Amino acid sequence: MLTLDRTGALDTARALAPEFAARAADHDRDGSFPAADFADLRAAGLFGLMTPARLGGCGATFADYAAVATVLGAGAGATALVFNMHASVTGALAHLPDELVRELGDGFTAARDRMLADAAAGSFYAAAMSERGIGARLSLVRTGYHRVDGGYRIVGSKAFVSGAGHADAYLVAARDAASADEPKVSYFLVPAGDGVRVESTWDSLGMRATGSHDVHFDTVVPAAALLGGIEGLALLIAQVMPQWLVASYAAVYVGVARAAIDAAVEHLRERGLHALPAVRARVGRADAAVAAADLVVAEAARRVTDAPGTPETNRWVWRAKLLAGDTAAEVAGAMLEAAGTSATRRGHPLERIFRDARCGALQPATSDVCADWLGVAALGGDPDGDAPVPRW
Repeated sequence: MLTLDRTGALDTARALAPEFAARAADHDRDGSFPAADFADLRAAGLFGLMTPARLGGCGATFADYAAVATVLGAGAGATALVFNMHASVTGALAHLPDELVRELGDGFTAARDRMLADAAAGSFYAAAMSERGIGARLSLVRTGYHRVDGGYRIVGSKAFVSGAGHADAYLVAARDAASADEPKVSYFLVPAGDGVRVESTWDSLGMRATGSHDVHFDTVVPAAALLGGIEGLALLIAQVMPQWLVASYAAVYVGVARAAIDAAVEHLRERGLHALPAVRARVGRADAAVAAADLVVAEAARRVTDAPGTPETNRWVWRAKLLAGDTAAEVAGAMLEAAGTSATRRGHPLERIFRDARCGALQPATSDVCADWLGVAALGGDPDGDAPVPRW
């Protein structure tokens, strides 16, 4: 396993992306997890992308992550999406504001650093937050925990757990079973193994290779599994750092949109359709739309890196997810129409990319939720506090 710096991480992603693309069709067809891709990511040291250099990682910023995720997304959207979940766990921990880390104390810092160092050494984390019927709204989670001798018992079920059955550990959002009115939602790092059961439920339209199966938990974990030894952190982290629950997806889908254009261009040139003015116009509009979405994602990432958590930064975070999700779906659809019926056959790269791209607007925060958040903000309201349904 290599130790990368920030520049090396992007170069490595560029080298790996074509290999991921070559495997993507088989994994999509079979709905199988791209284990070889993740072996490559581990061997290359990319599991430590967000880990600080002092702990053996790359020390990447959010802008660095966005650049890597875009490249991986252009190679294989499903692989990039699962990698995004790992990076969301490690990135949120690595980038917590210094003042909050000081308030949380030395115990939290030590636990966080152990988790980040393990990632740099090759540990792969999955996020187990969403549940059937409530999506990713943390305040409504039904998975519960209660104290037992030496630790906690966690009982509940999670849906859409990307990388299920392949992760070394799961970051599980669970609520204190004794908290009725004000939800106390905490994070636990639960190792794979006894008391963790994967149910093979994932058979989706797109992103079929993410292995986003249901995972059932009925397990006892030691006290050290409670993230930082502090209860109630989940909602706080979501409010302080929305980029990891919103805009991190955006970079992946910009990459998927770019892949749709590349696949269409190859198909069009092979069939001699590139000489048609209407086809050229479609490709030109698609190119401009992806370039615009890429710039918005890059601007959001720059602002997160330079001024995290400010109201204006957060508006860019929500803009990035909205535009990336919608652009991916629209561009992939336009490219499929330009390519024609032959590109809709199962096994054609553009058919797969079209299905993957369609998922971008549906993943949390959905395009409608993003647009509503931005509308409330533009009208002078509080987009986190004024919504009739809790954002998290």
